[in-house]
Amino acid sequence: MTQRLVRKRWSVLLFIVMFASVFAAFPASTSHAATIHVSDNGSRIEVNTGSGLVYIVNKTNGDIISAKMNGTELNSNRGSHIGSGLGSSANVTWNKSPSGSTVLITVSTNTLTHYYASRGGENIIYMATHITAQPSIGELRYIFRGNGSVLTGVPANSNNRGNTGAIESQDVFGFANGQTASKYYGNDQAKDLSVRGVTGNGVGVYMAYGNREKSSGGPFFRDIQFQSGSETEVYNYMNSGHAQTENWRLGLHGPYALIFTTGGTPAVPDFSWMSGLNLQGWVASRGNVVLNGLSGMETGYAYTIGFANSNAQYWTNASSTGAAAKYSMIPGTYTMTVYKGELAVYTENVNVNAGQTTTVNTRTITNDPGKASSIWRIGNWDGTPRELLNGQTIPIRHPSDSRNPSWGPVTYTPGSATNRFPAIQFRGQNSPTTIQFNLNAAQASSSHVLNIGITAAYNNGRPSVTINGRTLSNPSPSAQPNSRSFTIGTYRGNNTTFSWNIPASDLNNGANTITITPISGSSDLGNWLSAGWVYDCVELLN
Repeated sequence: MTQRLVRKRWSVLLFIVMFASVFAAFPASTSHAATIHVSDNGSRIEVNTGSGLVYIVNKTNGDIISAKMNGTELNSNRGSHIGSGLGSSANVTWNKSPSGSTVLITVSTNTLTHYYASRGGENIIYMATHITAQPSIGELRYIFRGNGSVLTGVPANSNNRGNTGAIESQDVFGFANGQTASKYYGNDQAKDLSVRGVTGNGVGVYMAYGNREKSSGGPFFRDIQFQSGSETEVYNYMNSGHAQTENWRLGLHGPYALIFTTGGTPAVPDFSWMSGLNLQGWVASRGNVVLNGLSGMETGYAYTIGFANSNAQYWTNASSTGAAAKYSMIPGTYTMTVYKGELAVYTENVNVNAGQTTTVNTRTITNDPGKASSIWRIGNWDGTPRELLNGQTIPIRHPSDSRNPSWGPVTYTPGSATNRFPAIQFRGQNSPTTIQFNLNAAQASSSHVLNIGITAAYNNGRPSVTINGRTLSNPSPSAQPNSRSFTIGTYRGNNTTFSWNIPASDLNNGANTITITPISGSSDLGNWLSAGWVYDCVELLN
């Protein structure tokens, strides 16, 4: 071989190596540009994203009847669907983008349109759901019914496998060791909904909960996310009748997504590309709100800024100075609420205009009960019972769970450890609660105000109060959701404060005793499903 030919071949080889190096230095083409493969045999639509995910949609009802990741079936024998399934009334159509990289499947009825969308190279099923009326089952949810024998890495609080039977309403289960589990337990507050899922050997299915603007209940609302029995279920609840504190919202819920992985937790996907899909109810023109700051904040508390009207809801965290900004809001007039912890301490109306930013100058918090001077105070005015006895366990287990310390009845002295005072007052389980305290001569010679703040109540429960043997006037029930609440993992309802003026004639110089017992005109269903409430704070003001 001549030297010239050798040099030529080495030059070609060097060029190939250099080209490969340059090519490797640049990112591969974005995944959405990859081709997506779709086939339709008249009864089923099969989508292959080209990167491991293959799923099938039943054209009769819009159910996902198969979802395989790298050949492993992750769907159960039952379909995954919106609501409880749409039955044979659904109309299912599909189309691909001109580039062939995107598919949109539309499942529609007279009052509901559900969308599935995928892009080539992504193992994601993007979804959104438009409603013009609330589903007849009274709740709007997407249920992924997973293969329970494969998806075994599940949240413990909602894992019902191995239970000894239902202990409440066929949806809260007990175990031989006295512990409990339910689909109601271990769920995130709406403000913390991001990405959560279940896993198996080399596989994972995650829900990205996406936009909550059309959901109901505000930033602290909780609803079902998981349930594990013979199936492994992953939910996105957009609204329900589970301790719902405000009316349902209609329109486009989402977008949200099911993400399939090899087991790792994925990042929140980019939903912005869906603006080009022409989904019913999609609002493109939006506005912003900027709050410059808050005065009157109390150290040690997180502050949340919420916005709500009948059409949409939003929230954002405030900085240490109370500054906050919320972007991409549907135009309209909103009630802006400042929450100290979970307690509303300031409200005003703000207008959001399309393509504009509304600036709210520094505001002063005007309605924080924690700033009042008290003789004693049990708990914190923060809209939660978390510092009280068993208060932190309400979202993760049934009150009867063997892991909980005894609920009482409790006799409590102000100034004692706050976690000895019960987070919940049950008429059938731990009543009465007794408060023993001392007053000096000056304190006993004047009238005082007793406040009992609650975050939620059940069965029209409200406090009957006796001080030193005299029964104070009984209040009317508070306005609360018409459902179970603190036995299904939530202490959120409608915050209410009951107040009594106590004359000096009812007080003693020295020892005093208050007893608190729930009253209700409604019958109880058991010790735990009895009239009662969740405490926020109890105080005797100066």
